[in-house]
This record gives sequence, C-alpha cells and structure tokens, in this order.
Amino acid sequence: MSPSLGWSGLGCLRGGRILFEGLDGRLGPGEALLVRGPNGVGKSSLLRILAGLLRPAAGSVTRDGGVALADERSALDPRLPLAGALGYWAHLDGRGADAVADALAAMDLGHIGAVPVRMLSTGQRKRATLARLIAGGQPLWLLDEPGNGLDDASLDRLAAVIEGHRASGGIVVVATHQPLGLGPAAELVLA
Repeated sequence: MSPSLGWSGLGCLRGGRILFEGLDGRLGPGEALLVRGPNGVGKSSLLRILAGLLRPAAGSVTRDGGVALADERSALDPRLPLAGALGYWAHLDGRGADAVADALAAMDLGHIGAVPVRMLSTGQRKRATLARLIAGGQPLWLLDEPGNGLDDASLDRLAAVIEGHRASGGIVVVATHQPLGLGPAAELVLA
C-alpha cells in the first residue's frame, strides 16, 4: 500500500486563540511539504495534529502508513547507549539491528553508538533524533525544525536522508525557518 497523508478543513485552537483554519492538502509517495511562518503561528501544532498527537479544533486528517515525528524531544531513553535507544524504536516498528546500524551510519553516529544518550551534544542529540526516524522505517516523516543545532556537514546528511526517503516513496512534512535541501516541495505559509 502506498503511503498518503491528507487533511481537510483543518483548524487549530490553542489558548483560546485560532492559530489556523480551513487548511486542506494531500501528499502522496515521494512528496514533501515545507511549512513556514513566524514563531507562534502553529507550525509545531500542525505537525502534532498530522501525527495524531493533538486533536484539531476543526477538520480531519487521514493517514495511510505509519508516522514518525521528530521535534525538540528526542524520544530516546537518556540512560541507554544510543544504539540501544534506537534499537528500542526499531524493535517497536518491527525492524532489527541492521536498521539501527544503517541509521547510525546515515547520520554519522556509528562511532558513538555505545555512548549514553544523556552524554550527547546538542548536535549529536538532534542527529540521533533523525536516526530514530530512519531506524523506525515509517513512511510518513514529520520534521519540526530538523536543522536546529546541526553544522553544515550534518545539514548535508539531513538533505541526503530526506532525498533518499522521498526516492523510496516516503512522505516528508518539514516545519522550518532554515533553508534545507528539500528539493521540490509544496509550500504552506502560516501567518
């Protein structure tokens, strides 16, 4: 089954304030959406709604395929070595040690797989969060400011990983203030 992500009449109310309303869209295999706008307009809330973690004030979301969200929370157990923390997610998604090794290699983290997550630098933690998506193998990726804390080499890796995910039929939604090597993508500007 091919992955898809759609939303219709989507609205978000936070703290008694309407952040956005009436959003419609659909993404299919290999497609991407770039979400832009100033702080506080609902970019992160939109991603959480698309992930099914936040209920929309209006409208609906349809997803065909598993979804993975990467935001400011790494969702990795800080007590575990990095490879073990990634292994937990890979196992939940029915994947094995090869998926973890591939994810570590893709984000240039193989040399620190035995380091506890709590010991990682900001940039390493961000790359580890992205490695979690890779290891999980879900077709729908929702990325909230994925370039924050990354150096130029890591931004290049991120662009390559996104390109590979899309080439294999995956879908990517990215909320960012930074230019990323996203390639052709639809754009949604929240104001």
